[in-house]
Amino acid sequence: MKVSRSGYYCWLSQPDSKREFENERIFELIKASFSASKERYGSPRITKDLNALGHKVSRPRVARLMQKAKIKSLIQKKYVVNTTDSKHTYPVAENHLNRGFTPVMAGKAWVSDLTYIHTREGWVYLTMVMDLYDRKIIGWALSESMKAIDTTIPAWQMALKNRPITGDLIFHSDRGIQYACYAFTDLIKQSSTVLQSMSRKGNCWDNGVPRRLFRKFERRLESHAA
Repeated sequence: MKVSRSGYYCWLSQPDSKREFENERIFELIKASFSASKERYGSPRITKDLNALGHKVSRPRVARLMQKAKIKSLIQKKYVVNTTDSKHTYPVAENHLNRGFTPVMAGKAWVSDLTYIHTREGWVYLTMVMDLYDRKIIGWALSESMKAIDTTIPAWQMALKNRPITGDLIFHSDRGIQYACYAFTDLIKQSSTVLQSMSRKGNCWDNGVPRRLFRKFERRLESHAA
């Protein structure tokens, strides 16, 4: 490169430039924001954080520093899990809800579904029960397994405590084994006014309300990571 030996060693012995010093300072701020987000934030969200604190820095610069240090949002990791196992031999209920997503009062129609989310401890399953009248989440459960004892059963039990059944109720879900197994169906049959309902085969829109909620939840996490 036509550089003299003396010139190279002279450059090597020089102190860090102002730009390098500034990059080190910004990188410490990046690490703090990344840690505070539980490693979910990506360069756009971290840039917003830094700018809000009065540190004027561009997103490409933040992205370069993160890439150099191999810092990457955990949400960017692709992890595909099938939370609905409908290939079972348990009886399947009729679709009594029939997309009646707007009951006239509380306690008339509940819906339930499962998804999975990433935490600092790893991937976990989230089961929730919603009252369609006010869209309130009245029961939920976090678990490391997809067994009914860890998912649908505790979510149902919490829902009963938060909103006791006072009349006829349709409980709707997909055809997953967690909802069809005897451990769960025998439990809800203890309430004589509950009518179990399940989506038609291959029709995700029959349980569209909780699925839309989960999509919003996932997009919110992704927006923090972006």
